[in-house]
Parts: sequence; structure tokens; C-alpha cells
Amino acid sequence: MKRRIGPFAYKCQAIAGRLRCSAGSDVPAAKGVAITLPSRMLRVMSTLLISHSACLNHLTPAGHPERPDRLRAIERALEDEKFQSLLRVEAPLADKVAIARAHPMDYVEAVEQASPAEGLVRLDADTTMSPGTYEAVLRAAGGAVLAVDEVMAKRASNAFVATRPPGHHAETATPMGFCLFNNAAIAARHARAAHGAERVAIIDFDVHHGNGSQEIFWNDAAVMYCSTHQMPLYPGTGARTEEGAHRTIVNAPLRPGDGGEQFREAVETTILPRLRSFRPDLVIVSAGFDAHARDPLANLNLLEPDFAWATQKLMEIADETAEGRLVSLLEGGYDLQGLANSVAVHVKTLMHG
Repeated sequence: MKRRIGPFAYKCQAIAGRLRCSAGSDVPAAKGVAITLPSRMLRVMSTLLISHSACLNHLTPAGHPERPDRLRAIERALEDEKFQSLLRVEAPLADKVAIARAHPMDYVEAVEQASPAEGLVRLDADTTMSPGTYEAVLRAAGGAVLAVDEVMAKRASNAFVATRPPGHHAETATPMGFCLFNNAAIAARHARAAHGAERVAIIDFDVHHGNGSQEIFWNDAAVMYCSTHQMPLYPGTGARTEEGAHRTIVNAPLRPGDGGEQFREAVETTILPRLRSFRPDLVIVSAGFDAHARDPLANLNLLEPDFAWATQKLMEIADETAEGRLVSLLEGGYDLQGLANSVAVHVKTLMHG
């Protein structure tokens, strides 16, 4: 059957009791009867889960932490019965124009041209491309754009975009830290350009500071970037004194060994007051789960209840200032069990508040 939301006619199939849908004309039609569901039925599905199997085809060198198994672990976690009511939508390919709101077009085209026909090419010490990478980054950006469209139009209350590679380290014209396109930045600029959002907030709880998001929005008074992260740690940015040209950069660095108590204090005392003063029309979450105690790439000690708590607090900000509009985008998280469990509590909170 077909389910129409916004500009997309979603092709849907009931598979193992769950509704799976795909957007766009580049996917095969689902079997079944084509219908358009009434809007009152669409509103029941308040949380969208957006992903795409093409994101598994972004390959990295053996032993690299940013690997396809990350998405497989998330998919297994979200197959649990308690997630049956999620509307599972395939991410469309992003239009280059949408990407170019955050990155120069010549950079976008350079990334496309760097795509290898076979093997791997290295863009920096940590960031590589395989033959499947370019489609994966287009799907990741397209998923972010679609999530904004659905949430801004109130066809969904919130969305989680489970794609890879991540994006928050990608600067205006520089790939780095596993990232090629900055999906959070693309989403924020799309919300302003396509939906007239006056103010957008990005909150990043990845253990690594989102230097790319900070750099892109350093001079942009309409977008607030807030981050908790371990410091010192890669990429070396994110000091409290880094505030941006309009004081819309809010950094709350944590020390190695800090856990949930210190994380919650930083969010409560530094980030939430600034968000309430800023009053965003849309809340975007750069949802990295590598601050989990199990993660091998850093030394913070957050647990699943801390991610659920942070999700709830950000939903409260969205309720207060943005009519509940919230889009969450997967960033890091490299221990598969910690990642899967943390995503599960994050999405469960998005579904139920």
C-alpha cells in the first residue's frame, strides 16, 4: 500500500507485524493495494525512524570503529516488540542544493568525484570512502532533510535518523573524523530555508566535540550549537571560551572519568538555560552514544538512564518553545552493545516522552 506524507508517497509493506515504508522513486514498489491513508491515521505514528540499507555499504578499513555493524546492532535493538508502532521510512537521496546550504557546491562535487570505483580511498587519517560511501552520505543527508520536513509540517512529532557515516566533525569544506557531510548543519539550514524557522538549536551529546557544527555556525545568529563532550579529546575544540560571533555557541566540556552526575549538572546549569533563552523553533539532536561507559574511544561513564534523561529534557525544551518539534540524528557510538541499548532508550523516550 502507499502512504502519503508530504511530498513523498511512501511504499509500505507489513513485514513481521511492522509497517516498513520507503520514500522516493528509486526503490521498488511494495506488493499490495495502493491507498492513501487518512491524515488522522498518520498522526498516530508520532515518531519516525528513518534509515536505509545503503548506509551499510559505506565500508571502512578492518578494525575501524565506524563500521556497518553499528547500524545492524541498532536495527536488531529496534526490532523489539515495544518499537512496533514506529513508522520505518527509508531515507531518500539528498538533493545537492540542500547539502550546499551547509557546504560549498564545489566541495560537494569534490566528494562525489573522490568516490572510488573499487577499494578504499583515504580522505584523512580517519576518514575513508568506498564505492558505496557516496550514496550512503546522500542517504544520511536526505534522511535528515526528510525528518525536518515531516516534523516541521507536524506530520510527525519527532524523528530519529539512523544512518552512517556521522556528520558533526565535517566542516564547511573539510571532511574529518569519519564525517563527510554535516547532517545536523544541513538539517538546520533546510529548516530555515524551506520552512521559515527563525531559530534552530543543535544539541550534541557525542563524547567528541562537534567542531564542524561549531565552525559552520560560528557566525550564524539564527542557529545555537550546544555541546557536552570530553575534553581533552579529539578534535581538540570545545572550550567554554569558544562562544561564537553572536554567543550562540555553548560548550560544556566534561573531564575524563566524569559520569552521569557531572553530565546532568552540565546540561542543567549550562545548556538548558541558554536554550530556554534562545527559544528555538526546532530542536536538532546530534545523538552520539560514545559517552557510554562501555565505549572504547573515550573515558566518560554515561549509562542508558543518562541518555534517556537527556532525551526527556530536550523534548521538554521542544515542547516549551518549538511545539514539540525535534529531530535526532545518529552520530557516534562504537561499542555495539552500549550503542544498541542507548539508542533503544533514546527512541523509546522519543516515542513516549
